[in-house]
Amino acid sequence: MESKAPKDTSKLGREVGAQEGRKLKSRRTGKRSIWFGIGMFGLVGWSIAVPTVLGAVLGIWLDGHFPQRFSWTLTLLITGLALGCFNAWFWVEKESREIQNELEENDE
Repeated sequence: MESKAPKDTSKLGREVGAQEGRKLKSRRTGKRSIWFGIGMFGLVGWSIAVPTVLGAVLGIWLDGHFPQRFSWTLTLLITGLALGCFNAWFWVEKESREIQNELEENDE
């Protein structure tokens, strides 16, 4: 059976409804503290640092065992840095899309 209550389609009504929806969702998911933000910042940092350090270590090993005219260490350090930055960019972009989708769902 359908409700006969009138729908509130005013701008104020939609905005109040959207805010209420955001509050309810926030209560379900829990509050994110400053530590959550610091943890995410650290995660991005580690996603850059680990490939960079691994590239440098592998480069040092290759320079010791297979010397060339170029530096394996420098080459793999730059490659690791580039891969780490790409990885961090991909992760941040994915998180950004998820946040945007959540905001769009709340506005509907």
